[in-house]
Amino acid sequence: MHPLLRYTLDLFGAAAPASESKTRARPSSPKSSRASPGSKPLKAPKAKPPVAPTAPRIEGPAPAGSVLPPAGVPQFAHPEASRQLHLGGVLVAYALARGQRRTIGMVVGPEGLSVRAPRWTPLHEIDAALQEKARWIVRKLQETTVRRTQQIERQIVWEQGAVFPFLGQTLCLQLAGAGGVTCLGEAPQGQVAGALRLLYVALPESASATQIRAAVRTWLTAQAQQIFTARLDYFAPLLQVRWKQLGLSNAATRWGSARSDGSIRLNWRLVHFELPVLDYVVAHELSHLRVMNHSPRFWDTVRSVVPDYAALRARLKDDSVPRW
Repeated sequence: MHPLLRYTLDLFGAAAPASESKTRARPSSPKSSRASPGSKPLKAPKAKPPVAPTAPRIEGPAPAGSVLPPAGVPQFAHPEASRQLHLGGVLVAYALARGQRRTIGMVVGPEGLSVRAPRWTPLHEIDAALQEKARWIVRKLQETTVRRTQQIERQIVWEQGAVFPFLGQTLCLQLAGAGGVTCLGEAPQGQVAGALRLLYVALPESASATQIRAAVRTWLTAQAQQIFTARLDYFAPLLQVRWKQLGLSNAATRWGSARSDGSIRLNWRLVHFELPVLDYVVAHELSHLRVMNHSPRFWDTVRSVVPDYAALRARLKDDSVPRW
């Protein structure tokens, strides 16, 4: 194919080699198997693998005239994928968007690989750039898949007997009936396995999952307010600082923040962790009242009250923390 013709085809999204391979790979079939307009589609022969009717139309190199990979080939497909290629033995279908930019950018998110490229960049150059980052892309896609699976596994089903962590202990939810109070209790010996404690929630057994979730969250945030206040009061004199106001946060990825006026915000979900981890976050934010950056001086300040802060900081990435 003439280089100028290939460049033109690439610009407008055509993938000539893939189309040609599809034509060659399509097996001939008798005329009787072709469905005429208006007729019901025929069932695929048993010898052929079924093709999902909702599969996206993918440009680029594809195996044997189908957007589906051969059996046993790992694959990652973005729901808005428009191209696909093999990266290190893995079939990756990615979403491509063009815009006013000078370089090719790529992001691996929960849905898969997204690529943004300049408007006039040929498709073969985009694929070449992805091949250069193949190991990184595949590793990130695999990590994302594992993380998504773990999130699903730790999703709490809000019903009688649900379990979740609280300050390093495992609480077992018990619906105690309307009119009571939500409180902690000890598990009867021999009735609940492990070192569990019971959280009696003042709701009837007919309560919905939404009601149970709201009641537990109300109790946890109240506990967080008390615990955070006590730990701030403990560490502030040690760091020779004064805090003025505490606010509770529900941020998805941020555990705390501090302002120079003495305002502290802490994520209420920290109560799922053991107390030493919570203490690290408290000391971290209070240290910002002395050093408003993450310089070596700041980390020395944190270390002065939490010597093992590095190990505790790493535990904030614990995937066992429930997803709300």
